[in-house]
Amino acid sequence: MRLKGLRALITGAASGFGKSMAERFASEGANVALVDISKAALDEVVATIEGSNGGSATGMKCDVTDPGQINDAVSKFLGDGRIDVVVNNAGWSYRNQPLMEVDERTFRKVYEINVFAIYHMTRAIVPHWRETGWGTMINISSTAGIRPRPGLAWYNSTKGAVNSLTQSLAIELAPDNIRVCAIAPVLGRTGLTEAFLGGPETPEVLDTFVSTIPQGRLCTGDDVASAAVFLASSEANFLTGVILPVDGGRCI
Repeated sequence: MRLKGLRALITGAASGFGKSMAERFASEGANVALVDISKAALDEVVATIEGSNGGSATGMKCDVTDPGQINDAVSKFLGDGRIDVVVNNAGWSYRNQPLMEVDERTFRKVYEINVFAIYHMTRAIVPHWRETGWGTMINISSTAGIRPRPGLAWYNSTKGAVNSLTQSLAIELAPDNIRVCAIAPVLGRTGLTEAFLGGPETPEVLDTFVSTIPQGRLCTGDDVASAAVFLASSEANFLTGVILPVDGGRCI
């Protein structure tokens, strides 16, 4: 088990890539705290982890845009011990549309969830890691922050911010033995897929997008979970500031 004995907190863990990472971390021996805004969905994932996989998991409802709720979630998990790994996975996107049609409220929301949440989590967890002498943060970015697509201008910019923030945190926190990396997945089937595509997942629309991926398929939860396990494990101890595309070659 590559993560045996580690304690990991994953945001947006009730569905999509977050759910896949939570389940894989648990199967690799980690004690996992799942954070999400949907309590019902969290309970289902926790039951799956503790039942089918025999793992250890805790679910905590949390709005990642609220620093008080993030502090409470971190404090609750710390009450049982320590936190070794944080995965900032919670994310959101508006529907693909021309940039001038996105109103300010939507612009603020996408930044609050995709960028501000990392700021709040950093302030909550770094003091603990400085006390313990180490820690690992993994931010879930997107190929949109490397190779922007039309119709998602403001979303693209949040993922560009995640990439820059990841490297900025990595260089500043390296003397504290705190590693910060990011994973940049290409489109996968999640709750945000239709928003990215700008409409229903018709075979024609999906085929058009898949044709831009050299390996010829969408990203899966297993793809992202495998990358996250590697970055969280001791195998990646000398990696920090890495933005790892999980994209089948799309960003080449």
